[in-house]
Amino acid sequence: MPDPKREEASPSPGREASSWPAGAAPSAHGAFGTANGNTVDGLPPSATSSANRNPRRIPEATVARLPVYLRSLLEVADAHTVTVSSERLAEMAGVNAAKVRKDLSYLGSYGTRGVGYDVQFLLVQINRVLGLTQDWPVVIVGIGNLGHALANYKGFGARGFRIAALVDADPSKVGEVIGDLPVRHLGDLPAIAAEEQIAIGIVATPAGSAQEVADLLVAAGVTSILNFAPAVISVPRGVSLRKVDLSIELQILSFYQQLRVVAPRVAEA
Repeated sequence: MPDPKREEASPSPGREASSWPAGAAPSAHGAFGTANGNTVDGLPPSATSSANRNPRRIPEATVARLPVYLRSLLEVADAHTVTVSSERLAEMAGVNAAKVRKDLSYLGSYGTRGVGYDVQFLLVQINRVLGLTQDWPVVIVGIGNLGHALANYKGFGARGFRIAALVDADPSKVGEVIGDLPVRHLGDLPAIAAEEQIAIGIVATPAGSAQEVADLLVAAGVTSILNFAPAVISVPRGVSLRKVDLSIELQILSFYQQLRVVAPRVAEA
């Protein structure tokens, strides 16, 4: 699944421009803290206290790279590797080593010269900062082909994103059971958001319905939205919005594919 991209390169009204302080992940109720207030995944308070005492704003570009580092670290951990160098992590993540060291410094993790970073500890830190030690109830709105695929994707639960509800405006789809969840009507969204304490809404509707659905999610108290619809939507300030547009990604690939085809012809002319 492609990485979500911002709809705009720079913050604008209606987008959440700031990043979380290092060592502080938002809870489902909007509070900051570690997974249980004292420890993170069994680590003593001292293991996380330095970041909590001196929070640093994490740049948005760094936040966007943290999931890539996390994925790379999981690969390293699966190989039973205890430590990893910034050079190796940079190679796996597709960035330079200096950027890795700078990004990880925002987490309070500087590594050890000649040794590298402790893989398990770094995994805990990144999971904590990204809020993945929490349970985030998610609603998927729009149960077409894409909505079905997202509802059946098992990777969400492994990362702390629990699909709590499925919603569609089409009466013929209401009542259909996907996995163990029945599809409910769009009109039930406010009640669903309250009952399940929905943290994230996924918009998987046709383009023409996306803005209306986003408005309904915001009105229901949902403050994080992931938009899969091929449409630009706006949200109020204080609501986080991310977008995945497969057609745009394919068009970008088309541009580079065309260069590969045209460049040799130009060289031969």
